[in-house]
Amino acid sequence: MVQPRPRVVLFGRNASDADTIAITDVLRQETVGGALMLAAAVVAVSWANVSPVSYAAVLHLPLGPLDLEHWVADGLLAIFFFVAGLELKRELTVGALSRPAQALVPIAAALCGMAVPAAIFVLVNLTLAGGRPQGWAIPMATDIAFALAILGLVGSRLPTGLRAFLLTLAIVDDLGSIAVIAIFFAHGLSALWLLAALGCAGLWLLLQWRRIRGWYLYLPLGILCWTCMYASGVHATVAGVVLGLLTSSNVSRGPSVVDVWEHRWRPISAGVAVPVFALVAAGVPVSIDKLSAALTSPVGIGVVLGLVGGKFLGVFGGAWLTARLTRAELAAELRWSEIASVALLAGVGFTVALLIGDLAFADDPALQEVAKTGVLVGSVIAAVLASISLRRRTRSRAA
Repeated sequence: MVQPRPRVVLFGRNASDADTIAITDVLRQETVGGALMLAAAVVAVSWANVSPVSYAAVLHLPLGPLDLEHWVADGLLAIFFFVAGLELKRELTVGALSRPAQALVPIAAALCGMAVPAAIFVLVNLTLAGGRPQGWAIPMATDIAFALAILGLVGSRLPTGLRAFLLTLAIVDDLGSIAVIAIFFAHGLSALWLLAALGCAGLWLLLQWRRIRGWYLYLPLGILCWTCMYASGVHATVAGVVLGLLTSSNVSRGPSVVDVWEHRWRPISAGVAVPVFALVAAGVPVSIDKLSAALTSPVGIGVVLGLVGGKFLGVFGGAWLTARLTRAELAAELRWSEIASVALLAGVGFTVALLIGDLAFADDPALQEVAKTGVLVGSVIAAVLASISLRRRTRSRAA
């Protein structure tokens, strides 16, 4: 009798190694992913201040056509965007974003939460001497991993609808940030390579439509699409979200491909891609002089004000005005004071904000450092204020 061939599984519950299953299950928890990212950021800042020469040497270590820093920012981070694309596809088809009436308030909050911080940044940089308004997109982004981790740690006893609100807001925010990267930070656009990338994406869609599941087809096709996107001048991480959005969410024959692949790739994103990116992106020298210089720079001031004040005003104001001026309603279980806490939490910008800072000031390493410092300071302030507010909301619910 012919024995069936063992099924090849990259990650997931079908793996034979129990230890691997346990580790990947842990990495799927939002609090663990956020903790790993925070730990990597602390290591990066410490390393950059204790031994800046060795830190810089590692970042610029040549690995083929790119150095380590660019491989991580352009390549490894594409996994994070791929998982974000999968999550967005699920929400658009069967999740919160599939019901427009229910999603209208957090979507409006997300859009206003991108517009107001950008406007504040531009205003600050046009008003103060030496301003560089091209960094307007830096304070737009909310870090979905950090934000959900903080909510899970501090606000776990709050209604589950609050997490759904934050998740919808963060997903729309991610989509907006990806669009900004694709449109405004493409350099030396090559139509031929872009068509090749679109061709790879079209083949991906065809394979999904034909319900072909072999990972050995999708993995090389994804790498080829990434290569073509990189060569086209569009930031290569855009390939990740495009392929994620083109993945099937059809559940007519069991679990959808979106759900299965998100389950398998999330541990790599949370446990490897995002922490390694934090390690190479968050290393900024910290001293009284450098902090003072960064926080008196129009760029640094714009980033901090945008993340802390702009995000709060945009998210809360957008949600409140939408509920007041339209027929959309806030979920019955939520209170406006809890939406205010989430609006503060939306100011935690890290992964995408750091990436946009590098892209916006690619010609000026000094301003890249200022932008990174602003992102770190603004995110810490927003996280502390949000944690205090969420803890108070939790006590209020328990009373």
